[in-house]
Amino acid sequence: MRYLIIGLGIYGSNLATDLTDMGHEVIGADVDSSRVNAVKDYISTAYIIDSTDEQSLGVLPIKGVDLVIVAIGENFGASVKTVALLKHFGVEHIYARAIDPIHESILQGFNIDRILTPEQRAARDLAHELELGTKVDALRIDETHYVMKFKIPSYFYGLKYSGLEFEKKYGLKLVSVARLQKKTNKIGIGHMQAMVYDFGAGDAEVCEGDVITVFGSMKNFREMYRNIN
Repeated sequence: MRYLIIGLGIYGSNLATDLTDMGHEVIGADVDSSRVNAVKDYISTAYIIDSTDEQSLGVLPIKGVDLVIVAIGENFGASVKTVALLKHFGVEHIYARAIDPIHESILQGFNIDRILTPEQRAARDLAHELELGTKVDALRIDETHYVMKFKIPSYFYGLKYSGLEFEKKYGLKLVSVARLQKKTNKIGIGHMQAMVYDFGAGDAEVCEGDVITVFGSMKNFREMYRNIN
């Protein structure tokens, strides 16, 4: 894939280097020369341009990439104007970062592919961890539903998975269980690796360290934790 990232602050530069490490071609652009210089040796090409200027933006290969990501965060006006110009140029696939709900609402009016809210998501994930006392990896599906992965609480140790009745008791659908299993690498060194476990077979019991994935609402997830605590 070929990406153009406009805005090379902390978020944009990390995204650019991560995508490059994954084997993608990344082109970066920013109005700040120091930001461009900091990342130019790690990505394919980097431009020092003002993306709010129509002529400058036209220099970028906006039609020769698979996706344009507007990662500008600190300058609300620059972000909105850049997206507007990209739509004016007929760019089909655009992701844009929003820094607050008003910014997000304005971007929604452009009908772009995706609005990124990394700060809000990070804050929400941390709040969930602090509230529940456990690390939760959550993938938001819609306004209320999530896919959530977390270590199963000690409350369930020794019980049989067949008798947990997550959906009936808590409104959460149990999707998968991962369990640490001893594996041997190519040179014979043993190590522990999380592997998907067939919790539906026989009388499988919950073990310490099991990591489960469930689907449901965050409200039901919180209620489950409050009940078992």
